[in-house]
Amino acid sequence: MPKLAVFPKAFMHALCKDGSMKLSEWIQLACRLDVDGLEWYAGFIEMQEKKNWKPFRQQVEDLGKEIPMMCCSPDFTHPEKSFRAKEVEKQKGWIEMTHALGGKYCRVLSGQKRPELTIEQGVDLASEAIQSCLPFAAERGITLIIENHYKDDFWLYPEFAQKMDVFCALVDRIQHPNFGVNYDPSNTFLAGEEPLDLLKRVSHRVVTMHASDRYLKEGTIEDLRNEEGGAAGYAKRLSHGEIGKGLNDYDAIFTELKRVGFNGWISIEDGVDGMDQLERSVSFVRKKINQYW
Repeated sequence: MPKLAVFPKAFMHALCKDGSMKLSEWIQLACRLDVDGLEWYAGFIEMQEKKNWKPFRQQVEDLGKEIPMMCCSPDFTHPEKSFRAKEVEKQKGWIEMTHALGGKYCRVLSGQKRPELTIEQGVDLASEAIQSCLPFAAERGITLIIENHYKDDFWLYPEFAQKMDVFCALVDRIQHPNFGVNYDPSNTFLAGEEPLDLLKRVSHRVVTMHASDRYLKEGTIEDLRNEEGGAAGYAKRLSHGEIGKGLNDYDAIFTELKRVGFNGWISIEDGVDGMDQLERSVSFVRKKINQYW
């Protein structure tokens, strides 16, 4: 049966930028939920010092949970080789962090969709960088997971491999036992595509999943796509919300994942309106897991 984790979507600025929330506070809040683990983020302020890694792992494990997944955002499509080399070293550092925390999955991305980049160039650059990290990951028992991503909070351009055909081309390029897909159904809507269409193409490679639901606060998805290029941060028209009340068909999603024998971690990336909302999202996904597995 898949295991359930949570991610502090509502507290990212507090944990990563101004330090107004301490990781120990988030751990206490999260571990009260009906979950098995906490998805970690490489950009937490307090994770910048290695001496903190072991105590945070211990705190989580003392509360009966684990840290299975690391969320990070390497940018492997930069035109400068020296920049990409630094990103590879950063990724190796995040792999090391994942290992120290007892995790088994560490996210990778392709990089930013820079205007001058062709699809062929981008796939070549991203696959080369990811494959250069794989031996390091394999030595530590870590699986690198690539997400069908929309846009990192702190990037100027959207994800290079946002579109389904590009994402699948990149996934197909990398055949390694320590590489798989972190499927996020909500992000597919932002590419103007259907979540189930993507899932059916990559379900045999899915090893982890992000569970969320999305709403457009105003306008249309077409409006969103027209303004997404060249704007720092996340889309203003877009909102995370309570799982089960948005655009995703979780019955269809879980039917397909069950069909292919998925048994990995599902991490909830919602609860932007507070812990009560996050608790309802956890309850919804837990109920669906019990229903399909």
